Amino acid sequence: MNARSNTMQIENAVISSIFIQNGTGYVTITYDSVENDQVTDENFLILLVGRNTVIRDQFGRRIGLRNLKEDMVINAVFSSAMTRSNPPQARAYRINVVKENEFSIIEEGHVLSVENYNGFYYILTGYEDDIYSQIRYVISETTKLRGRYGNRISIRAIRPGQIVRIERASFQTASIPPQTNALTVQILY
Repeated sequence: MNARSNTMQIENAVISSIFIQNGTGYVTITYDSVENDQVTDENFLILLVGRNTVIRDQFGRRIGLRNLKEDMVINAVFSSAMTRSNPPQARAYRINVVKENEFSIIEEGHVLSVENYNGFYYILTGYEDDIYSQIRYVISETTKLRGRYGNRISIRAIRPGQIVRIERASFQTASIPPQTNALTVQILY
């Protein structure tokens, strides 16, 4: 946690619950205290989210309170004036989603191919001459596909030669290349 003037900042906090009442969101987050590179404690904080709170997804696009979900990893800027309750509460100024799921992994890769087998799409990344660098990502109906500026795109906009950032499930098959589910795909260039 960093303190600057009348605001504080937490990075890589996990949303543990969300409650909405009368237009105000009560977003409970957990974060670790770290001293000398060792995790010393798990902390809880309730962020009060109102109309003036700026919320952005991992692509930098503005989203609403109802788009926040449990297990999302976020960075938050909030008021240093907190209640003395347990857990404390503070007014949130800005929330940036880092990852859709705390158990997901974010990778960047070079697109080798976009494949369609029996109605299912796959993106193969890595280097053509190094099979051990390759990963096959399953693209489902729930996979969010984004262009360079965060705009929604179709699978047809992703082409070999592009560099993409992929948020994927934490599991993968033991095959070569390994296969896993893509949660989000964004074209970097």
